[in-house]
Amino acid sequence: MTFALPDLPELPAALSALPCNDAGPTFAAPWEAQAFAMTVALHKSGMFTWAEWAECLNQAIRDAQAVGDPDHGNTYYSHWLTALERISTIKGLVTDEVLRQRRNAWNDAARDTPHGQPIELRR
Repeated sequence: MTFALPDLPELPAALSALPCNDAGPTFAAPWEAQAFAMTVALHKSGMFTWAEWAECLNQAIRDAQAVGDPDHGNTYYSHWLTALERISTIKGLVTDEVLRQRRNAWNDAARDTPHGQPIELRR
């Protein structure tokens, strides 16, 4: 799955490890594209700079490597999501408590959904 790269010429330079092909960023699952799109939307809204984002993403990757992530590239968007949660908390866009509640709701919904069926997150 690919995603048309938004008109943000500074993005590739700031995020040199971004998984891409000639068409733009590539994603293994829809949630990865959604996390990417949310990040781009928050940046475009002025919530953070690409330099701030790149530092947060780099720190998430370093933290994961420090606890044993072998960095084969298949966990890149997990680190992306961690960075998105961190920068959103740092910038006051969400609280740790709201993130905890959403994680719990997601885990409950995933556990209660039969295999192969779409997960419905209920509020």
